Amino acid sequence: MSALIEARGFGWRHAARRTWAVRDLTFTIEAGERVLLLGPSGSGKSTVLRALAGVLGDSDDGESAGQLLIDGRHPTRTIGHQALVQQDPDSQIVLARVGDDVAFGCENLRVPAEQIWPRVDDALVRVGLDVGRDHPTAHLSGGQKQRLALAGAIAMRSDIVLLDEPTANLDPAGVDEVVDAVAALVADRHRTLVVVEHRVEAWAGLVDRVIVLSSEGTVLADGPIGRVLADQRRSLLAAGVWVPGVPVDVDPLDHDRPASGPAPLLADDLVIGRDTALREPMTVAVERLSTVVTGPNGVGKSTLALTLAGLLRPISGSVRADPQLRGSLSPDPLRWKSRQLAGRIGYVFQEPEHMFVTSTVREELALAATTGAEVDELLARLHLDHLAAANPFSLSGGEKRRLSVGVVLGARPQVIMVDEPTFGQDRTTWHDLVRLLMGLAHDGHALVQVTHDQPFIDVMGQRRIDLRNRERVSAP
Repeated sequence: MSALIEARGFGWRHAARRTWAVRDLTFTIEAGERVLLLGPSGSGKSTVLRALAGVLGDSDDGESAGQLLIDGRHPTRTIGHQALVQQDPDSQIVLARVGDDVAFGCENLRVPAEQIWPRVDDALVRVGLDVGRDHPTAHLSGGQKQRLALAGAIAMRSDIVLLDEPTANLDPAGVDEVVDAVAALVADRHRTLVVVEHRVEAWAGLVDRVIVLSSEGTVLADGPIGRVLADQRRSLLAAGVWVPGVPVDVDPLDHDRPASGPAPLLADDLVIGRDTALREPMTVAVERLSTVVTGPNGVGKSTLALTLAGLLRPISGSVRADPQLRGSLSPDPLRWKSRQLAGRIGYVFQEPEHMFVTSTVREELALAATTGAEVDELLARLHLDHLAAANPFSLSGGEKRRLSVGVVLGARPQVIMVDEPTFGQDRTTWHDLVRLLMGLAHDGHALVQVTHDQPFIDVMGQRRIDLRNRERVSAP
């Protein structure tokens, strides 16, 4: 049976933060209701989900106000009735094999052993993760890890399903599969659904209601999804909320513009993979333009970018750097030292946390920027100025993504590679991030961006490496 959720003036302030992540939240979510939680990046959406899951922490982790209750009890007293899929799927992977990882939640809930594996198999089918129970979790792509985390939540069959950007890194077919899987899970109205997502279109047909948080962490709007989107369209756009049907306000880069000079990187007969080859040999030129890398989850987009960047050894073939990029160094970026590589080829990983090495946002940006004025400019353009003293690991997913991009952009290397650049971005920060990247393309930098974001592809895709076909690379 599903559960009633009540927020009565609820607020939370993270330790070492002056401002509240959320404050004075008051709402009721009825048992079996389906709610889409919207709001700009950093508005506290993930904080609300973690609070509902009972994993926000105690007084050492922050300060709370008001009440947040599930069937009249504190969420820490109802753990097991809530299933949470977090924004970062890596943080939820605990076991080495796919089947064992999906089964982990069921085992903790003491589900009878004879029921667990049928649940595991059913959940994997529902989310379209067809790699087999014994497939190593370490060999999954980012999108596949998202499916894995959702499969674990589905297998638990909890009363409340909490999803934090479950489709952010999925290809279009994967988005449909995940939404369909969630729809089937909540179809009988025996489960309550609360989902956080920036893009509304995928969930508009499933949810009953939207609760919109403001940039200050308060409730900006609350009501049936159709009515809120129609009646409060202007205020939602002003807050940075993605409203369906409103196009992006950015003119695309010139797709017919020739590259300025020779390609900084050229790959010949390149075969990519970790232990085994993912694709047939390919030839790829990284030009001084904006290139997008597209294709289904698991096809090798991130692997290709890492290989081109000199961070992953190819199975066979070679990557060569142009003399203008390498100077007196070896043509093979794999032979460069870390400092030599970072100054020439900047890489923004799909998981932003892999890049952070300091204790504040300002210090992180200062590692790359040469002056304090440049740091201040980056903070403002990335909408991180109010978080300059915050620990990078305490940021929201969208804020971490912007910081990770800023760390690389501050050094202004000739080649910049970004894996899922617009993950977790609201409409406002998306526009600003895209304009920042466009400026680099106009200045002659070579950009390579792995993405599923169609509006981003439309405006940034001067060149396209399409990995849909495993036997060849097409570049329309």
